[in-house]
Amino acid sequence: MYNGGMSLAIKRIYDEASSDDGYRVLVDRLWPRGVSKERAKLGVWLKEVAPSPELREWFGHKPERFKAFKSRYEKELQANPAVDELRTIIKEHPKVTLLYGAHDPKANQAVVLRDFLS
Repeated sequence: MYNGGMSLAIKRIYDEASSDDGYRVLVDRLWPRGVSKERAKLGVWLKEVAPSPELREWFGHKPERFKAFKSRYEKELQANPAVDELRTIIKEHPKVTLLYGAHDPKANQAVVLRDFLS
């Protein structure tokens, strides 16, 4: 997926890091269980761009709530200054991978964030 000529991808943090990932940005508010800082190979942990604790707890990764979660999270993102920080990171790196810890590759905050930024 391209964003102004820049490449923006998403990936589970539990998957092996690859040189194809480019600059790796963790977009979870909580550090993922069982992942060492070394294994994560992060460029930055931008927890401020993650959903609010209230929204994350309400969503609870229930697929039937994803549509409502997406709408609520997009509203949060519109007022979140960390989005500008992430946009700056994307401009500074030819490839950025947003990392998340959720099990569901289609219903998580990184999907919403990637689509929001595109």
